[in-house]
This record gives sequence, structure tokens and C-alpha cells, in this order.
Amino acid sequence: MEGSREQVTGIDDLPVRDELRGKSPYGAPQLDVPVRLNTNENPYPLPEALVERITERVREAARGLNRYPDRDAVELRIGLANYLTKTGGYRVGVENVWAANGSNEVIQQLLQTFGGPGRSAIGFEPSYSMHALIARGTGTGWISGPRNEDFSIDLPAAERWIAENKPDVVFVTTPNNPTGNAVPPGTVLALYEAAQAAKPSMVIVDEAYIEFSHGDSLLPLLEGRPNLVVSRTMSKAFGAAGLRLGYLAAHPAVVDAVQLVRLPYHLSAVTQATALAALEHTDTLLGYVEQLKGERDRLVRELRALGCEVVESDANFVQFGRFADSHTAWQAILDRGVLVRDNGIPGWLRVSAGTPEENDAFLDAVRELMKEQST
Repeated sequence: MEGSREQVTGIDDLPVRDELRGKSPYGAPQLDVPVRLNTNENPYPLPEALVERITERVREAARGLNRYPDRDAVELRIGLANYLTKTGGYRVGVENVWAANGSNEVIQQLLQTFGGPGRSAIGFEPSYSMHALIARGTGTGWISGPRNEDFSIDLPAAERWIAENKPDVVFVTTPNNPTGNAVPPGTVLALYEAAQAAKPSMVIVDEAYIEFSHGDSLLPLLEGRPNLVVSRTMSKAFGAAGLRLGYLAAHPAVVDAVQLVRLPYHLSAVTQATALAALEHTDTLLGYVEQLKGERDRLVRELRALGCEVVESDANFVQFGRFADSHTAWQAILDRGVLVRDNGIPGWLRVSAGTPEENDAFLDAVRELMKEQST
């Protein structure tokens, strides 16, 4: 009836869950500027040979689109297991691997399985903000753990927080986003032991940027640790952000557990075909990674030469500062045609490693900014 209708003008007029009220969705500015270095994408387009192989595999998959895809993505998981075994220093089998639509869906499935109402997760912030957002979306309580001034994890404090709060899930991001620094294996082991003593609980190591690291993957730590999970993505090193393919490595029991919450046929046949094609070109794609690592290291050197503070980076991006007003500095760089990321960390900005030409444009913009600030 007309008189019983209520006018809805926005989200707050809907019966949304209380923990979602007043929150903002994840997102980075998408602006039309000459140089975009704000979302940690791989700047190199896929090689033509890979594009052709994707076309072949997708054409083949398209012939069967009237049928559901392989629900368990077995061929893809075999390919991912082979890649991890080849590059990660630890033998991984298909039974250890699970794949989903981006590492965000992997994390969501893990929190649906091991988190949820009445349970909690801890992460050490600043870190990847989607961990907290997905926790909130799954009804998992979120605890923000401590870091040191240099953005390393404050291990004694972290161990105390885990002992006191007894979280069900512990997130460790290495290399850390947005700061870029890696977490030493000894720190991860200590956090794992603290988590097992407190609950025990699951420890999720987010290695989205590990291919860019100076060090090794933490995959070997899976040995004898059934509550440890390593999460990965094809968005960064594989230059396939548009593919949306993430995966995890863990004890087979974890792989079995996440399948209790995954949606049926969650990975399309096209996604599986595209990812398999990319895995066939691993060596070429990792060659681009080496180029980006060189550019990343150049950014670190030149930013320091310009007088900036820089966090040592193991990722494909660099956090730099310190600015009296980071948003004003962000705008000044944007005004010169370069988009970087303001993550809301006072005094700091983040820039993704781009092509040499893009990085030159960025460094020129910072050079002009620093010159302005010194006058």
C-alpha cells in the first residue's frame, strides 16, 4: 500500500548489517592521466605468442560452454602445483593447491571456512586493506596488530596480542602491501607457534608479490604445519590482473575444507583456459619480472637521491615520503600527469614500478615537487 512504503535515499536507509554501516568499498582512483602507477599492475602487455595461445585455448573452451566447467579445476591446479614446485623451493602436489577468482576470493573462502560470526582474525597494519574488509564481509571480527616505526612486525607485541586475543585466523603479508618490506621466515615461524599455542588457529601468508622479492618464498614452511596457508595471485608477476586468478598452497585437509564453502563451478572454463595458457609462458613472464625488479631498485635509489625516505621494497612498488601533507604531495604529482597511491598512511605515498619511460615521468614529477618544497 502507498502509505506503508518507505523512501530509500541511500545505504543507511536499508536494513544492512551494523558492521557495514559507515564503511567504504575498496577502490583506488581510476583517473585518465598519462601515467598510472597506483594499482601495482604489471605495465607490460602480454606477449603476442601468449595472446595467440590464450585465443587457441579459449576457442577450444568455447566449444563446450554449454556445459559446466571442471568444478575442481584439476588441470589448472596441476599446472599451478608444477609452477610452485619449480619456483618455490618446495614440492607441491595437486592435492595441496586450490584456485579461485583472484586471491581475494581465496581469502574470502578461507575466512568463510575458518572465520565467521563469533570468530576473529588479526592482521598487522598498515597492510592489505582487503583482509579487514573481507573479514567484515564474512562476519569475522577484525583485530589490528602492531608494527614498528620501520613497518616491520613488532614480534614481541604481536605474540602478546595473539596470546591475549586468541584469533582464529592470523594474516601475514610478505612482501607487505603497501609498505613493500618482506617478513623474515623466523618471524612467520614465531607467529605460527604463538597462534598454535593460543587457539590453535590458521595462519595465512599472503605472497601476492613474492616473485618480486629479493628472498625466497615461504612455501617450505608448509612442511609439518597443517594450519599454515600460502596465498598467491596471477595478477602481478604474470601480468594478468584482468584474469582474476588466485590460488593457495596448503595441507590437503585445508583444500578439502575450503571446498565446503566454494560456490559450485566458481571458476569459468574461460578463466581456466586463460590461466593454463599463461602457465605455458612462465619463463617469458618471469623475464618481465626481472625487468620490473630492476626498475623498482632504480626508483628506490633515485628517490633517495632526491631526498625522500624510502621503505626497502621486495615488491613491484615503493613506499616513499615523508611529506608534511601526503595528500597535497599526491595532488602535486597528479597535476604533473602521474597517478600514484595515497593509502592514508600519514606522510607516505606508494608508487608502482612501471616501464622505464613511466618511471622517468614519475621521477621528474617528484623532482619538481621536491624543488618546490625546498624553496
